[in-house]
Amino acid sequence: MSKPKITPLGDRVLVKQVDEDEQVKGGIIIPDSAKEKPQEAEIVALGTGKKDEDGKAIPFLVKKGDKVLISKYGGTEVKVNDVEYQLVREDDILGVIG
Repeated sequence: MSKPKITPLGDRVLVKQVDEDEQVKGGIIIPDSAKEKPQEAEIVALGTGKKDEDGKAIPFLVKKGDKVLISKYGGTEVKVNDVEYQLVREDDILGVIG
C-alpha cells in the first residue's frame, strides 16, 4: 500500500476499510449500493494528537497498522488515487482487533 498524501490533524485518524469477502447464499447477489459499510478498518496514518488543558500532548491509544472497528456512520470519506479512505476521530474507534 503506497502512502497517501493526507496527514490527519488533531485527534483524527486515517483508516482504510477492510473489504469483506462477498458471500452469495442461495444465488442472490446483493448490489454494492445495498450492502452495509464494513466496520473493520486498518489505520494508515495518525494525526497530531489532542492536547490537554495544560497543553501537553495526549498519546493515541492506537498505532499505524492496527486493525480496528469503527462507527458505521462516523468520519468523512476521502478518495486519493482511486483508493477510498476514511478520516475518523479517535473517539469513533470502537476497539482494536487482535
